[in-house]
Amino acid sequence: MKAYATFREIQNELQHGTLTCQDLVRYHLDNIKKKAHLNAFLSVYEDEALAQAQQVDRKLKNGQAGKLAGLVVGLKDVLAYQDHPLQASSNVLEGFISQFNGTAVQRLLDEDAIIIGRQNCDEFAMGSSNESSAFGAVLNDADNARVPGGSSGGSAVAVQADMCQVSLGSDTGGSVRQPAAFCGLVGLKPTYSRISRYGLIAYGSSFDCIGIFGKSVEDVALVLEVIAGADDEDSTVSQQPVPSYSSELSQTNGTPYKVAYVREIENAEGLQPEIREAIVDRIQKIKSAGHTVDVIDFPLQEYVLPTYYILATAEASSNLSRYDGVRFGFRSKNATDLGSMYKKSRSEGFGKEVQRRILLGTFVLSASYYDAYYTKAQKVRRIIREKTKELFKQYDFIVMPITPTTAFKLGEHTDNPLEMYLADLFSVQANVAGVPAIALPCGKDNQGLPIGLQVIADDFEESKLLHFSEALLKMN
Repeated sequence: MKAYATFREIQNELQHGTLTCQDLVRYHLDNIKKKAHLNAFLSVYEDEALAQAQQVDRKLKNGQAGKLAGLVVGLKDVLAYQDHPLQASSNVLEGFISQFNGTAVQRLLDEDAIIIGRQNCDEFAMGSSNESSAFGAVLNDADNARVPGGSSGGSAVAVQADMCQVSLGSDTGGSVRQPAAFCGLVGLKPTYSRISRYGLIAYGSSFDCIGIFGKSVEDVALVLEVIAGADDEDSTVSQQPVPSYSSELSQTNGTPYKVAYVREIENAEGLQPEIREAIVDRIQKIKSAGHTVDVIDFPLQEYVLPTYYILATAEASSNLSRYDGVRFGFRSKNATDLGSMYKKSRSEGFGKEVQRRILLGTFVLSASYYDAYYTKAQKVRRIIREKTKELFKQYDFIVMPITPTTAFKLGEHTDNPLEMYLADLFSVQANVAGVPAIALPCGKDNQGLPIGLQVIADDFEESKLLHFSEALLKMN
């Protein structure tokens, strides 16, 4: 069986009877087995996925199938899927089985998507390389000596290696867009609150977004259309109506856009030359297509990354306090009393990167440093959002890199956490400001590794962002 570039191609064949959902599932299961060394999946629901496929085939035959019938989906190991393991790739949740479906997962199932398995990630979604998982690193299918990006590395590689058509990941500081860039995929982080977080294991609650990996913009648009929207289970989710992203994608828009790009593309020292050249070339094509393009300076750029890490680690410290060995998950066998049970369960159950971020977050929340770090960072975050929103009064989109480099080698930055954190330099602004952003394939470097381009839009402008992204991919 061939690899399908879009879900639309799959639907056409299903409708004409030249393909069945069971065929599709077997094809993806075969790829999962062939590419098992990539370590993308932690659990594969083989029998269950085949049973789901059989049921969806019957619905298709009877004309009762949902709009995602035949879409094979993988879930990052931070999304609740009832009666299935949920561990956030951590030993601290060893043996935990989800009691319910997260809202996004339930909405996929309601439209007859087929869930094929649970995907590896950085522990508790904390990382930029997918090397901090308790289950080992995920390998990039483009070069097995390189990382796939993090934290949603398994979800990206699963789509890259055709183990599923679409994956759901999470994006707290770039965890969908960076792996999408490293693996040559489309990766969307929607507006904060566009998709319900109910059923998503929390890392930084004011940053976390469920994101989508796909091979095409149209697949991502369709999935977003299904899973976005109001939810009684999440008090932070937006009540704004959900547009028909997939149908709006095909509508012609003759109005030229106003596009800004950050000056760092031209002069940032740490930016890999091939990334600079690829993005500059794409900017020229945007101009040639009749859009207005201006270079801008974002005066707060140097504060975005530290603001993110202060606030995200603070929220992580608070969110992860629930994993204490008492009610569920890992409990140390070396404990002698209640205090030692807490300490030993957490020190033995959490990996080094998670421990590091909990310690950083606890430090900035401590009485002596709360105002100096946490309160100040909250104020800076508000200013960053205001300044970002001001740009969208003048421009439709901001174009920038996603990563300073293409996929780096396994182990290259593990000894220096600061180097690893700098991989998030260009991706965190969208999370700090809460606006939507998308990763798009933008060629390859001299070693054949994928290059990603990032486009950022204003709040709830996903429809416009997806439309422009589709046009961008056709500018070759």
